[in-house]
Amino acid sequence: MNEEINLEQLKELEEMKKSVMKKILSKDAIERLGRIRVVKPDLAAQLELYLVQMYQTGKLKTEISDEQLKMILENLTAKKDFKIIK
Repeated sequence: MNEEINLEQLKELEEMKKSVMKKILSKDAIERLGRIRVVKPDLAAQLELYLVQMYQTGKLKTEISDEQLKMILENLTAKKDFKIIK
């Protein structure tokens, strides 16, 4: 029974993410997210979580275009260079 509750919660969470994505992303951005999900599911999940958090905190005022989504992706995937100074 506990597993059934968890599955229902996961389904509800997925539905919530889908509805938020439809509200905040342009059609092109939704298509890009779908392609990312196929190639890199971990990155897509990270991006969705980030966008949902931005939406819930009210930081998103307008619909995100494909170009804006690309910039967000660049920021999420940017490699951090660390220099170790001895």
